[in-house]
Amino acid sequence: MRIGLYISTAGNAPLDAVIRRFETAEALGFDTAWVGHTFDWDALGLLALAGRATQRIELGSWVVPTFPRHPLALAQQALTVQRAAAGRLALGIGVSHTAVVGKRMGLDDRRPLRHMRGVLDVLPDLLRGERVDYRGETLRISAALETGEATAPPVVLAALGPRMLELAGERADGVAIWLGGPKFLEQFALPHIERGAARRDTGAPRVLSGLPICVTHSPAARDGADRLLALSAKLPAYRRVLEREGATSPGAVAIAGDESSVARRLEAIAALGVTDFNAVLFPVDGDPEAESRTRDFLATLSIGAA
Repeated sequence: MRIGLYISTAGNAPLDAVIRRFETAEALGFDTAWVGHTFDWDALGLLALAGRATQRIELGSWVVPTFPRHPLALAQQALTVQRAAAGRLALGIGVSHTAVVGKRMGLDDRRPLRHMRGVLDVLPDLLRGERVDYRGETLRISAALETGEATAPPVVLAALGPRMLELAGERADGVAIWLGGPKFLEQFALPHIERGAARRDTGAPRVLSGLPICVTHSPAARDGADRLLALSAKLPAYRRVLEREGATSPGAVAIAGDESSVARRLEAIAALGVTDFNAVLFPVDGDPEAESRTRDFLATLSIGAA
């Protein structure tokens, strides 16, 4: 299982400081550096800059909301990043949440599956530089992009519900799953992904798991994860994930403990079929070295798996 590091942009982080975090992740040996797209820096813009500041590490968006972006514009931006990063982009996309798309942006997101099917009908062809003439329920496209220097990046679809998981298994290069613990992965997510993957001609998609993680002896670790994710845990999609896991809060699915217990937990999800792990670090009361200790330990696992 490849080990990736989530690059935080929280707290009005200066742009230069964020780019240095990508450089540090590469220097430590992580396989991938992921960045979110919320209401601060643009994720793909950051990845283009990170692509010029790094040489080896894969650079991923976790994830860019598709409702506000026409697939042609999204493909154009992604190919620019792909060229800037010399072919190291993993384009993570998703429908986001009604609290973001519907309430904050004022867009109609009532049919997310229909919307994403339309996006996946055209986005891969646009990324390959092919001409697209498409008339769908929500999209009208007649265009091609002239970016011959850039190769198509893999498309990673964020999915949590049954139909979106099957769509990701069938149509995407990877599936990004946030806050799903071992029970959710084994009993719910992976069977739906496999059902979708059975309808494709190519190999199975990557399965990417994102979870809060901490190497610490502190009993306050799970409280730290709950504080970090208090707002996102209120979103209905994530509440359903936690309910299917049988967990009451993000702290209940956080991977926390000493080095050996953390390594065992990671080995267990890898054994289920997870190919990539996105490590979200968090502070712990009474343990000021928790984040740096966790980062350094995970980097050794990443190097050992290379």
